[in-house]
Order: sequence, then structure tokens, then C-alpha cells
Amino acid sequence: MTSLTADTKPAAGLTRYAWLSIAAAVLTIALKAVAYLLTGSVGLLSDALESLVNLAGALMSLAMLTIAARPADEGHAFGHGKAEYFSSGVEGTLILVAAVSIGVAAIERLLAPKALEAVGAGAAVSIAATLVNLGVAAVLLKAGRRYGSISLQANAQHLLTDVWTTAGVLLGVGAVALTGWQRIDPVVALVVAGSIVRTGARIVRDSIAGLMDVALPAEVQATIQTVLERYERDGIKCHALRTRQSGTYRFVSLHVLVPGKWTVERGHRLLEEIEKDLRVALPNVAVTTHLEPLNDPASWDDP
Repeated sequence: MTSLTADTKPAAGLTRYAWLSIAAAVLTIALKAVAYLLTGSVGLLSDALESLVNLAGALMSLAMLTIAARPADEGHAFGHGKAEYFSSGVEGTLILVAAVSIGVAAIERLLAPKALEAVGAGAAVSIAATLVNLGVAAVLLKAGRRYGSISLQANAQHLLTDVWTTAGVLLGVGAVALTGWQRIDPVVALVVAGSIVRTGARIVRDSIAGLMDVALPAEVQATIQTVLERYERDGIKCHALRTRQSGTYRFVSLHVLVPGKWTVERGHRLLEEIEKDLRVALPNVAVTTHLEPLNDPASWDDP
């Protein structure tokens, strides 16, 4: 039998977080563009380019979260949750493209250094943009973890990376202002590009893992085993446990073995209890159970 937790529509309310991310991206692009125009810093230009990627990722996230919120239908019996992995995969790819663009611009500036201007004003504008990103990232990360949304978590991690790389860029700009060595700015931009590559690669890897139906994390499986152990102490046996995640939804299936003399009604009640306990322990989970007799050797087959 299969059961789904009552709170199974988190994706329907997650689009508001995507809109928040879009608004933050537009604002930070404007602020960082002003900072670049004031200073001429290629490091700050790299920051502005990354914010363009943030905007593209946020727009993709909005589209995929909208699709993921659709209920299961005849053609998609398990829902549309995997749409989120396309969003995070595209965002990861865009991050990698931005890193290449930043690297090219930094190398050009490294070969032909250019003096920075209005460093103080540019830094102040960039700091304001960083604070916006930090606040929005905290909101998205909390929501992403709460609802198990890989799209929101990818967006949040990207924004956090933006925060740290902006801090690095500002240090580079400050070092140029103090030392007068113009090549510090493009060197920092190259470091920023390297950091972005690492983040983009990780996001793409996580997206592929979701599309490949990788099992739920070890800590989640430990929670499942804790629930099942309570029943196994009473002589019930469970095996063939399989798990996966699709967007905000988790899927758990298992076989439950009971004495062969039990009635169908008694076995059914047991499965209802197990599924209820799993739903309490794990939010947004669909549980599929299969009842089998303990005394039949075929019950233990798990092809």
C-alpha cells in the first residue's frame, strides 16, 4: 500500500522565494554595475557578471518550481518534483560559463593593467549589494532545507558564494588602493572565477545525483531504521528498503514480514501504523509498503 503525508504541496508556496531571489538579483546587478562604473575594477565587474547568473538561475528556479508544484497526473504518477533538478543543473552550468567569462576578462586586465578610480564609493555600493545577497541567501537556505528544495538550496549557496567572493574582490580593490599594484585586482578576479567553478561543479553534481535517483542521505535512512526497529522488537521484520528524492518529495518503499497466520485486516492495520510513523518522522514522504508472510522463504527474496 502507498500513503503520502498530508503536507505534500510545499512546492506550491516556494515560488515566492524565487521571486525574492529575482528581486535581489536585479537590485545587486544594478548596485554592482554602478560600483564597476565608478572604479573600473575587473573584480567588481566579475561580481556583476555573477549576479547576472544569479538572475538567470532565479528565473529558471521560478519556472521549475512552478512546474514542480503541479499535482500528479495520468502521465506523471509520481508528480513533477524532478523539475527542480533541471533548475539547479542549469544554474550550475551558467555559473561555470560565468567563471570562464570572468577568467577571460581577468587575464586581459592582467596583461594590460588599468588604474582604479573612486575606490571608496565603489566599495560602499558593492558592500550594500553584498548585504542584500547575504540576507536573501539566509532566507532561501532556511526554506530550501525546510522543504527539501534543491533548487532553493542551490540558489542560496550561489548567493553565499557571491558574498564571499565579493569580500575577496573588495580586499583586492583595497590592496590596489594601498599598494598601487594594479595587477592585484585581476589576480583576485581569477581567484573568484576558481571559486565559482567549484560551486558550479558541485551544484551540477547534486543535480545529476537527484536525476539518477540516488538514495536519501545516511542520516535520513537512520531515522527510517529507528522507526522500523520499534516494530522489529515485536517480531516484525522489514527488508528491501529503497529510498529516493524527487524535488521536495521523498519516496520510501519496503517489505514488511509478519506471521503467516495473521489476518489481512491485522496486517493492513500494521502497515497503516508503520506508514503513519514514517510520515511523522519524515516530512513530505510517500511510503509504499508490501506485506509478506514470515514463514515463506520467497518473502526474503530481494532481486
